[in-house]
Amino acid sequence: MNTTKYATAQLHIAKQLLRWTLIIFPVSISIGLLVAFFLWLLDIVTVLRWQHLWLIFLLPLAGILIVWLYNRFGKNSHAGNNLIIDEIHEPGGGVPFRMTPLILFTTIITHLFGGSAGREGTAVQMGGSMASQFADWFKLSVYDKQILLMCGMSAGFAAVFGTPVAGAVFALEVLYIGRIKYDALIPCLIAGIVAHITCVSCSIQHTQYTIAFKSSSDSFFPHISFDLFLLGKVIIAGVLFGFAGFGFAALSHTIKNKSRQFITNPLLVPVVGAVLVVGISYLLGTFDYLGLGVTNPKPDGISIVNAFKTGGAGYLSWFWKLLLTAITLGMGFKGGEVTPLFFIGATLGNILATISGAPVDLMAGLGFIAVFAGATNTPLACTLMGIELFGSENIIYYAVACFTAYYFSGHSGIYKSQRVAVTKLSPVKGNTISPSSSKEDTARHKK
Repeated sequence: MNTTKYATAQLHIAKQLLRWTLIIFPVSISIGLLVAFFLWLLDIVTVLRWQHLWLIFLLPLAGILIVWLYNRFGKNSHAGNNLIIDEIHEPGGGVPFRMTPLILFTTIITHLFGGSAGREGTAVQMGGSMASQFADWFKLSVYDKQILLMCGMSAGFAAVFGTPVAGAVFALEVLYIGRIKYDALIPCLIAGIVAHITCVSCSIQHTQYTIAFKSSSDSFFPHISFDLFLLGKVIIAGVLFGFAGFGFAALSHTIKNKSRQFITNPLLVPVVGAVLVVGISYLLGTFDYLGLGVTNPKPDGISIVNAFKTGGAGYLSWFWKLLLTAITLGMGFKGGEVTPLFFIGATLGNILATISGAPVDLMAGLGFIAVFAGATNTPLACTLMGIELFGSENIIYYAVACFTAYYFSGHSGIYKSQRVAVTKLSPVKGNTISPSSSKEDTARHKK
């Protein structure tokens, strides 16, 4: 390429980036403000439920209201994150604006009355819905609308967790297993940063997690900057984190399918789910597994924050959160899956550290990001999330845990619309490409 052509190409790129920046700013600011409002409401209803525990007995009525609202006003909004991913893969009917108020209100209702759910799904759905609305206002082309939808996902994720870089990579990585859409790289990064800044400018304070453990050189190989023996423990833990991510996704999908198969009246599905959630909590003698689970009003209660401390989780804490969240989300209630995955991973990591003698805070942090990586098939985004949340000191352990969990979590995940572009490791007999893969992906793998 000669100098003139190179200069022309760079000028074109600069114009495109300026154009996208002007488009993304109002979208990301709107999403950041919405997420800030959502997090503010979520804190209020969480404290309200802690103070008035009797509210959990109204969970069946809350479930009926949620299902009725979606049946009456939702149209295709019930598909949630999968609808946004499908619209990016194959643009069709669009992502309705009504998704924003519906998911915001129903998630708050779920948390107020004790459902075990998260917040990422809500933020991403609001982000996708707002991005779709702005795309229509700006009269964008189909391709540009796909990019803006990814920016909306990035903005929602970044704002709700305070992780702009991880949010950008998540939006690029979650669409396909084994492929990243680099054509939206800078737009998604801009969207994540702007939404994050907007959210924290509204006095939203994200939870601070600390890993005090500092990596040291191996005693037998002093030139290696990490402990090989500890790395072996991390690999084993990564396998188990992958199994946990797979188990959560599989159980959630199974409960959703079977509940609608055996309970013909859709309004009764959340009622049965609510009775199970409250009943299991009473049988366990604790309500620590309800709601978000980031913090706990009891100093010795089970929570994500306490999982970073010795004795901060029971041997089956991860399982009970997995079960109750799968029931909650699989039987009609609304919210995200990611924060419960953080809970599952952190408490599982706590117990694995207790058993193996590994540092508790490190293993809890690894579980936090690795179970998420396995359930969503986004190991790069989760590794970056570890850096943004915990610091970069233990990046080798983050990467090993997330990559290992990714490989051992199978080709399914919590998002059914996620497509398989490249199989994990070498194809083996019976390991075929998902039918949902694009035609060109399938053709390439057959060669």
